[in-house]
Amino acid sequence: MKNTDADHTAALWFALLLTLANGSIDAYTYLARGGVFANVQTANVILFAIDASEGKTSAALAHVWPLLAFVAGMLLASHIRTGRAERHVRRPLLWTMAVQSSALAVIGLVPVSAPHNYVTIPISFLAAMQMGLFRRVGDLAYLPVATTGNLMRFMEAAYDGFVDRQPAQRRAAGVYGALIAAFVTGALIGALATDRWSARAIWIAAGLLAVTVVVFALDQRRRTHPGS
Repeated sequence: MKNTDADHTAALWFALLLTLANGSIDAYTYLARGGVFANVQTANVILFAIDASEGKTSAALAHVWPLLAFVAGMLLASHIRTGRAERHVRRPLLWTMAVQSSALAVIGLVPVSAPHNYVTIPISFLAAMQMGLFRRVGDLAYLPVATTGNLMRFMEAAYDGFVDRQPAQRRAAGVYGALIAAFVTGALIGALATDRWSARAIWIAAGLLAVTVVVFALDQRRRTHPGS
């Protein structure tokens, strides 16, 4: 079935909400949960290496557990993408988003005095599932949990669009620019909210993911019943 403008619009809104939520989550975990980036694993690799080189074993291990959780999340996402999960759960993608939103709501109840792994490990697991399951806006690839790849694609599309005068690439540059802006905005919101509400600031991301559940469900209904 050919993608329509409505399909692209719904996919873009979904991607923007996910990216906004994940920018907020990264700022939150760094500021309130032990300086760990639960979404962006490159940072955890670097911080692990730095702590290990300084002989800080406990601090180094704090960056290992989110990495392992991320690997587990990617494995589960790969399993869901094969369609095997539909044998046991109807609409697994919808349920995945609902579980993620609920998990973040619960995390907001965990005090900042608790061991940070109680929070960073499940968030890393959920972030991996998002990366594995949701990474396209129409025919454009993107990452909802980081911005480096999106920034690279933005510059490539902008060059092709405005230097080589390719209209499709100008549109792609607009999409990637919006995603980058959403991530930056989410990080700013997450930082300000964490400063004010501490552990409960994660509820903003939980609310954004709850909205993505509604957007996803409505889009699925539109596709299934196009005349309704």
